[in-house]
Amino acid sequence: MSHFAKVEDGVVTQVLVVEQDFIDTGALGDASQWIQTSYNTRGGKHYDADTGEENSGTPLRKNYAGKGYTYDLVRDAFYTPQPYPSWTLNDDTCLWEPPVAYPADGTPEKIYNWDEDNIAWVEITE
Repeated sequence: MSHFAKVEDGVVTQVLVVEQDFIDTGALGDASQWIQTSYNTRGGKHYDADTGEENSGTPLRKNYAGKGYTYDLVRDAFYTPQPYPSWTLNDDTCLWEPPVAYPADGTPEKIYNWDEDNIAWVEITE
């Protein structure tokens, strides 16, 4: 069994786990709308399903597809909707990146949210 994303006008509308043969029969409609995806792929790298560690497996289409994601035919890649207008898509990973790096202050207890109005990370305090 494999994961397939139904892509309509460049947008993922559904993700199913089915056999390739089932897609090929046309039982789900136009077989060309179904693009294989891999839940072990993120940022153009393949990860072990059990350990979460990067491994030598073959990554597939940069990222695992999800409903509402974009399928970019030119890049042959899936990616999420843009989270904020200031963020840019990394061409190598097809992941969105903020214009300011997430704070690396060495304190894992601190959590930050993105503040689009100020283009900055803001510490969450309660």
